[in-house]
Amino acid sequence: MRLLPHLGRIDYLDVPNPFAQRLALVRAYLMSLDSDCLLRAHRFEAGLFAPGAPAPTTAWHGGWEALYSQLRGHFLGHWLSAAARLCATAADGDPVLRARVDDVIAQLDLLQRENGGAWVFSIPEKYLHRIASGRPVWAPHYTVHKTLMGLMDAHRLLDSKVALDTVVRAAPWFHRFTQDLDRTALDDLLDHETGGMLEVWADLYAATGDKTHLDLVRRYNRPRLFEPLLAGDDPLTNRHANTTIPEVLGAARAFEATGDERWRAVVEAYWRCAVTDRGRFATGGQTSEEVWTPPHEFAARLGTRTQEHCVVHHMIRLAHTLLRWTGDLAYADHIERTVHNGVLAQQHPRTGMPAYYLPLRPGSVKKWGTPTDSFWCCHGTMVQAHTLHTAHAWYLHGDGSGLLLAQYVPSTVRCELQGVQVELEQRPDTGIGSHITAGGASGAVRRPARWAVEVVVRARRPVEFTLGLRVPEWVTGPVTVEVDGVPQPAPDGPGLVEVRRSWHRQTVRIELPTGLRAEPLPDRPDTVAFLDGPVVLAGLCDEERELVGDVTRPESFLAPDEEREPFRWSGAWRARGQSAGLRFVPLHEVTDERFAVYFPVRPAPLTHRDPTPPAP
Repeated sequence: MRLLPHLGRIDYLDVPNPFAQRLALVRAYLMSLDSDCLLRAHRFEAGLFAPGAPAPTTAWHGGWEALYSQLRGHFLGHWLSAAARLCATAADGDPVLRARVDDVIAQLDLLQRENGGAWVFSIPEKYLHRIASGRPVWAPHYTVHKTLMGLMDAHRLLDSKVALDTVVRAAPWFHRFTQDLDRTALDDLLDHETGGMLEVWADLYAATGDKTHLDLVRRYNRPRLFEPLLAGDDPLTNRHANTTIPEVLGAARAFEATGDERWRAVVEAYWRCAVTDRGRFATGGQTSEEVWTPPHEFAARLGTRTQEHCVVHHMIRLAHTLLRWTGDLAYADHIERTVHNGVLAQQHPRTGMPAYYLPLRPGSVKKWGTPTDSFWCCHGTMVQAHTLHTAHAWYLHGDGSGLLLAQYVPSTVRCELQGVQVELEQRPDTGIGSHITAGGASGAVRRPARWAVEVVVRARRPVEFTLGLRVPEWVTGPVTVEVDGVPQPAPDGPGLVEVRRSWHRQTVRIELPTGLRAEPLPDRPDTVAFLDGPVVLAGLCDEERELVGDVTRPESFLAPDEEREPFRWSGAWRARGQSAGLRFVPLHEVTDERFAVYFPVRPAPLTHRDPTPPAP
């Protein structure tokens, strides 16, 4: 798989759907933040801030953005990255937001010049010198990386020369800073959270070809993490997860920029260690208290600080990279699972605010951030994550002459294939049939038995290519595919549908059968979570509840509570045949209710009948 060409554009389809709705919340939030507040720490560090300066139109930002925080200013980089992608993917380029992006970049350019021509960051240089001398400071590399990341994203997505020039002028400071450190001293320095510094240097080298930037890639290598991975060891268990994932994303970018296969081997070894050999919660996450859970030991980690959002976001980015490299659709399944039960589940569906963690202890409640007084790391990755839904939907396929639909996100993609302009629109089909799942013939609740999606293909003139459609891991029966009503070959289970033909004006329809599933904890087969397709269901309760039924028949525990609504993947459910009532809803719809995801289960007792016939 490969990314679509830069000129390809993917837009959200104008139909009600959670992806577009959540993105709209993010855009409104980005626009609500005052630029003076966003730039406050950078101006302060450049000496252009004074107590008597005019106040912003809103209150100064607090939380991690307050001037007393050692991470102050980190959020500006997230803001730039998210805003740049919004502008790059909007049909009209979003001129209002684009004007703000260009102004912020111009301000950073000015502040860099005022601050000596290199330093363009929101914290003092001495923070890095303190780390190098062994004195504690809270993640200065992490903080400066966010500014560099935002500028590089503005260059890559919006072709901003000013943004690239600003990063180019900043790079020599880090080259000088590290040039007198031997490998041991460098490794000691980089043991403190570096964020994506390796990735940004690889990005910069790919953009410039400058050997100085390649030298920075080599210096920011992480042998104390990478070498154990390459040796097949587990350096991750009980280690801070979000320290390591950005470093491996850096290895991925270094492979793409240099072609050195060692970098790719690091990435593949990391995925095996973090995911394949570790297992996961039903939500797709593997962390608790910000650290990697021991392999297949999840029961003891059902806490209130499970599944950090930053980890979800960065592991989706890693899966996206590996999908492009390998074409293995298991990575697309991972993206789908964690988008529904992480990215969507950790953003408030009405306020747009993030939840740092997704608690999995029964009776827990999500804790939401605030618009101007939180600014956690997960606050930043949240605004970025919701700009990427369509980026994971479509890929170039096979030899690059076709397209793959990897995520069912209502959207329209426009690109050029073999010299022909092509537009593909994927939309949910709500006119599908229903089947009776409860209640018999009278008063039955009818629910769609499948997801159905239509893909409308329009080409300027006939052009032959292969259209690939992912069949997800959660399908429960044979898939049906039609082109203009004519059936096409399709698999009976997960995999890939490929339709090759000359395309001009056709409609493809795919139906993916779905149903209720029970998924046990890796180390507790008697404790399960319930899923409807890729969507984890949350039981609304304030304590642990034991359920009685047959895990091979999840419908023995739950019954549908209402007919599924259009454009909604999963409806509400209710407990069936239990000692107390219990309602289940999609995890990503839970806001302030207490809930549980995992439930201890036991078989229903057998009913014995007396074989002796009654007396006459």
